[in-house]
Amino acid sequence: MSTTVAGILFVVSLIIALAAVHVPLGDYMYRAYSGEKHSKAEKGLYKLIGVQPGVEMTWAVYARSVLAFSAVSVLFLFFLQLIQGRLPLHLNDPGTKMTADLAWNTAISFVTNTNWQNYAGESTMGHVVQALGLGVQNFVSAAVGMAVAIALVRGFARRHTGELGNFWVDLVRGTTRILLPFAVVFAIVLVAGGVIQNLHVYDQVAQTVGNTGSQTLPGGLVASQETIKELGTNGGGFYNVNSAHPFENPTAWTNWVEIFLLLVISFSLPRTFGRMVGSKQQGYAIAAVMATLAIISVTLMNLFQLQHHGTVPSAIGASMEGVETRFGVSDSATFATATTLTSTGAVDSAHDSYTSLGGMMTMFNMQLGEVAPGGTGSGLYGMLILAVITVFVAGLMVGRTPEYLGKKITPKEIKLAAAYFLVSPLIVLVGTAVAMALPGERAGMANSGAHGLSEVLYAFTSAANNNGSAFAGLSGNTVWWNTALGLAMVFGRFIPMIFVLALAGSLAAQGHTPASEGTLPTHRPQFVGMVAGVTVILVALTFLPMLALGPLAEGIHS
Repeated sequence: MSTTVAGILFVVSLIIALAAVHVPLGDYMYRAYSGEKHSKAEKGLYKLIGVQPGVEMTWAVYARSVLAFSAVSVLFLFFLQLIQGRLPLHLNDPGTKMTADLAWNTAISFVTNTNWQNYAGESTMGHVVQALGLGVQNFVSAAVGMAVAIALVRGFARRHTGELGNFWVDLVRGTTRILLPFAVVFAIVLVAGGVIQNLHVYDQVAQTVGNTGSQTLPGGLVASQETIKELGTNGGGFYNVNSAHPFENPTAWTNWVEIFLLLVISFSLPRTFGRMVGSKQQGYAIAAVMATLAIISVTLMNLFQLQHHGTVPSAIGASMEGVETRFGVSDSATFATATTLTSTGAVDSAHDSYTSLGGMMTMFNMQLGEVAPGGTGSGLYGMLILAVITVFVAGLMVGRTPEYLGKKITPKEIKLAAAYFLVSPLIVLVGTAVAMALPGERAGMANSGAHGLSEVLYAFTSAANNNGSAFAGLSGNTVWWNTALGLAMVFGRFIPMIFVLALAGSLAAQGHTPASEGTLPTHRPQFVGMVAGVTVILVALTFLPMLALGPLAEGIHS
């Protein structure tokens, strides 16, 4: 079987699996968030933290709850890292010193669901920090994103109310009813596939080649963290090389499982959306937009990578440089596409070594806003924002007040939607410009010229869109980079969430406008094509000049 045919079968099998679970998982999440009964464990937890689960919140209270919980999480993880040397199962001689700026960057990174890592996990973090700090944030940061998405959907579904649900209930249910059960099951699957799960700090094993000497192998609770890293679209690797490490991703079929996990919740949430707004067709339309953009991106990435030319591969004369040779070009390209179309950031190959246009695709995927299908929760609310912008543009064309799901899109709603869309580009472009203007920060680039610019552009794109992957050529563990990228992650995560919740509150306060002959049908292929087109055009208009100076210029000269 040729590698091309094998790659096609790999992608097709993923599509079939995601389609098969779309309805049952989407329906399950709908029941999880819509049920009125609370389990005994949930009631006990609510009592412990002083929450009244039956009391709903306005958008402002919901937003304050999100920010307060996230702020406490940042402080907890920040101090946990600084005292890790006094904790059990710590590293006696960490390879990377845990400074205050690195602890700040890492705490922000995991709380914002970014998981950008300016350190090597296996030589920096002890097991307690990995599990109690990073592992816990992998669950709750994903649950926060899902909670905000559900609040926005309630805004579309409800009428004449200022209430969007209870953040603490949504947080607990997302964690305990959805993320935790699936993480346990698939952790067992990964252990069966060879992913390690132990409490060993280091093991000394005999060399298998030459029968002389020994080598040091770091252990840890890898399978449990690997599962939620993908399922919650987090991305932080237990090991420095992430999913390219054989202890994290041993075989071709575990590679398939990990890609499936990082896509499955985000592709199923549109079904949950359809059920909550009372129209399954609307859910199918949103899922179709996501699928259309994803299939185009996977196809282009595979085509670009199969060309095997670019600055780094050409410079070293090796077309497979940077590719995970256990899996091959196509499977590596598919992983790269999936991880940058979502807010995951896990990698099984070095994006810095991709072809020029392949590297551009990883950036463009993130610049889309990671909506195809995007992060757990953030992908759905990002796509719904783009749907709102699309019906506004369509309304201008026919001279009508635009409507979506029976809600009028007035100047207030479109201002909130536009503000949401502009946050990430502003952070990316301003951050990149400032970094390139500072000689000391340019010195952190491993390459000069267009490829060096791509490293910096990728870093801010990844941080502002809460992805977490890196081009790998940038030396980011400095006070300036830790601070700048930390700010990009904070602003890129929470400012858009505030706009989303404000929009949800505005929509929930409205009544329902019956559809008329002039109403744009938002469940048909025409609307699917319009949303996909608006998404690509908006991103192209915003980022094309910068891409032209980076990966496109590199591709022309390679």
